[in-house]
Amino acid sequence: MLSRQSNGTGVPVVLLPPAATRGEVWNAHQVPALVSAGYRVVVANHRGLAPSPAPQGPYRLADVVADAAQLIEDLGQGPCHVVGASLGAFVAQELAAARPELVRSAVLLGTRARTDHYRRSLARALAARARAAGPVTDAEVVAHLGQLFGPLTLGDDRRVSDWMELLKRFPVSGPGPAAQYELTAIPDRRQVLAGIRRPCLVIAFALDLISPPAFGAEVHEVIPHCGWVELAGLGHFGFLERPDAVNAEILRFLAQVDAGAPLLAG
Repeated sequence: MLSRQSNGTGVPVVLLPPAATRGEVWNAHQVPALVSAGYRVVVANHRGLAPSPAPQGPYRLADVVADAAQLIEDLGQGPCHVVGASLGAFVAQELAAARPELVRSAVLLGTRARTDHYRRSLARALAARARAAGPVTDAEVVAHLGQLFGPLTLGDDRRVSDWMELLKRFPVSGPGPAAQYELTAIPDRRQVLAGIRRPCLVIAFALDLISPPAFGAEVHEVIPHCGWVELAGLGHFGFLERPDAVNAEILRFLAQVDAGAPLLAG
């Protein structure tokens, strides 16, 4: 069973994090905004990161989708809104396709429907580093920050210093995170996603190196009833760089879905 934290009351919203990232990444910004808006917010950790189970890999995308489905079934309060970032978005869109009765809507941050050669190579490299022994180097930390954030964040000395200290003191390592990184090398899923019949919203970040807007646009174009938002100046972790802007888009979309209104975005 996936570990989870729950806050608030109301219509449930399940938050699924990126690869090799704990669900607590949502706690500073997204959880308070959603709870204040009257939602019950459930933050989950994918398999492979404690305190969730960490079975021996490799993991299949179907495995983590089944984990998310079990979590919603265990809540006994579905269908739920599902918000995912990166790997979490891959899981959310697959869940909407495979188990639509569990999904009220899906918000997909930094998503894509396929993986090209560069991003397959990146997934392999990140997995190999997660399995490697020894301390993380400054070069590795700097490169990782450049993959996650846009130039405004990278130009903020205090924020960069804090992130560098965090990544050096608490490096992402072990077989579980490695298996999660490998999951991000998804095959072409556009045909599957075309069968989704739940309202979805793709939020793309203009300077995202891991899931560029062009890849997110493919998801938007293939899913019926799918909204689109592209936010300028942000990298892959745009939901941490400009949380107020991202939260506003999420809340606007969820309110539309709950009111039964047609999508206004996209």
